[in-house]
Amino acid sequence: MNAPVNTAAKPMSYPPMAASIRKVGIIGAGQMGNGIAHVVALAGYDVLINDIKKEAVEKAIATIDKNMTRQVSKGIIMDTAKGPALKRISYASSFEGLGDCDLVIEAATEDEVLKRRIFVDLCPKLKKGAILASNTSSISITRLASTTDRAEDFIGMHFMNPVPLMELVELIRGIATEDDTFAIARTFVDSLGKKTAVSEDFPAFIVNRILLPMINEAVYTLYEGVGTVEAIDKALKLGANHPMGPLELADFIGLDTCLSVMQVLYEGLADSKYRPCPLLVKYVEAGWLGRKTQRGFYDYRGEKPVPTR
Repeated sequence: MNAPVNTAAKPMSYPPMAASIRKVGIIGAGQMGNGIAHVVALAGYDVLINDIKKEAVEKAIATIDKNMTRQVSKGIIMDTAKGPALKRISYASSFEGLGDCDLVIEAATEDEVLKRRIFVDLCPKLKKGAILASNTSSISITRLASTTDRAEDFIGMHFMNPVPLMELVELIRGIATEDDTFAIARTFVDSLGKKTAVSEDFPAFIVNRILLPMINEAVYTLYEGVGTVEAIDKALKLGANHPMGPLELADFIGLDTCLSVMQVLYEGLADSKYRPCPLLVKYVEAGWLGRKTQRGFYDYRGEKPVPTR
């Protein structure tokens, strides 16, 4: 969900860096990965981004450059901060390149099989004592940690999208997460100028446990013909003062991600109220995933978004 932009003339200042963290690895150069790299580099840390394709990392760095330029123009950051921050970001062509990182944040697609495979391949390349975090928005941290060689040094670090604008990071401890790991992670998040909300390790944590069922219910409301896309979004924006309507927000998040979170909730809590709406499933099956594919509940291929139902 979009956050209000700080337009104050005074640029944001950053709390002290986490003493035990100097270099941060990020796995995944997509929307979340590049957003995390953006805020981590601005806070003074060296950043290595790993992705299957080098072109994805190059695109991510170009996006970061553009977004930082926008922040400079709005007075959010100093012009003198942008260049040094960009120079701190570089490409890691393999997991071996992340070997001297103090913290590695996995920001891959919300797919548990993929994430587990990444951790199995990654862990032998990491130095002893390196902290491993997952940006998962819904999957059990305890279960993900069990595939690693460092469950004590594993933590959930769920950034909100878009990362440079959103203030919150959810911190989630697995059953084995050590107190020191949690303390270092919290200090690190504080150093990024973010605020933390601590969640227990239950399916979808706090934000998505509340947000995604609301979106799913909006899709049911559309599916059952209670209202059109336009009417549903207008109702929540004007009737509940939401900055974005639920279907517009679903397109922004990605309908595949919305479906994945609902499946985690449905399977993890065994409650029929979390059953993904068949219409959401149909849109994902069609490849209409929202903004990233140019079609979802809105069609983005023209000058302005047009509802698809």
